[in-house]
Amino acid sequence: MSAYPNVRFLISANRREQFVTDIGAEVAVAGRSNAGKSTAINALTQRKSLAKTSKRPGATRLINFFELEPDRRLVDLPGYGYAAVTGEMRRHWGQLVEAYFESRRSLKGVIVVMDIRHPMTPYDLDMLGLAQGRDVPVHVLLTKADKLGRGAIQQTLATVRRELGSAAGVHAFSAHSGLGVGEARGRLDAWLAGRQRAEERVPEKETPAGPAEPAGED
Repeated sequence: MSAYPNVRFLISANRREQFVTDIGAEVAVAGRSNAGKSTAINALTQRKSLAKTSKRPGATRLINFFELEPDRRLVDLPGYGYAAVTGEMRRHWGQLVEAYFESRRSLKGVIVVMDIRHPMTPYDLDMLGLAQGRDVPVHVLLTKADKLGRGAIQQTLATVRRELGSAAGVHAFSAHSGLGVGEARGRLDAWLAGRQRAEERVPEKETPAGPAEPAGED
């Protein structure tokens, strides 16, 4: 059975006025283009195509609101760091995301998706700063973990956790093998229920990754 059997798309917003009514609770998901953000959302919701994936990065160009259950939402933010778009479009995305963070009282947490092979880019640091500026909890998913061996996974986890300290929780994630999906869904559910657990910043025990997942998703 699906974790969220009644999940549904609400709206794609291109400006602040199109955001859904700011009530209840919502969690935003952000990440660099091609880091696997849309694939992670589909894994969390157990839907194959809820969030748009593409072999070409930058598929998410609007802010997409999904209802998981009444007054509980998942929000897919535009993928950042996509060089092939115009400077004007990048500015628009930046303004749109800033407007989102400035205006949403219902925002309870932010999941930041990073490719485990290329974490903590300047764009990632900017997004972490935006989230922390709102004083909402942050959790980092190091995606595509099945592309690395166990030793490399543990080394990257240790490095990112050391760099972030207590600023965010971190764990390895693979939509294809299922590594970390349950832990990430637990974070999401806790935030939507108004709980910020103390163990969010305690490293979890990681397990080996499985076979590689397809490249090129958003």
